[in-house]
Amino acid sequence: MHLALPRPDLALTLERLGIALTEVERLAPIPGSYWGPPEAGLIGHRLYVRGDTPLHSALHEACHYVCMPEARRRSLHTDAGGDDAEESAVCYLQIRIADQLPGVGAERLCRDMDAWGYSFRLGSAWDWYQQDADDARALLLHWGILASDGTPTWRCRR
Repeated sequence: MHLALPRPDLALTLERLGIALTEVERLAPIPGSYWGPPEAGLIGHRLYVRGDTPLHSALHEACHYVCMPEARRRSLHTDAGGDDAEESAVCYLQIRIADQLPGVGAERLCRDMDAWGYSFRLGSAWDWYQQDADDARALLLHWGILASDGTPTWRCRR
């Protein structure tokens, strides 16, 4: 069982990033979902979810929005694209943002990511985050997405 979406807290968090959380009806298709339901979808600045969308999926897609260059954000529809370095930054950022959500936290989100099937060299999302993610953190710092203390700046990459 995946972590449920903490709707009010998640909506407010995403709003800080310029992302509008948009819920669709139960069992309805999810617009912009790359993997298909129940995974979150992304079109422009709208993140689409339904009641059964896992939190890790919503955060992952939102963090793609934050980490991609502005030009790609302007034409964003379903496929966030990006290279391996950007994908690692997305994973790191979603864990940092999970730490800002009451009742979620980094460790719980990492367990959820592992249950879904995220794959990291060290075998688990938590081990990667703790021991092997310096390159992802450095990119986020360079892009101005994380502050030097590791907290989100609530800004998107330019």
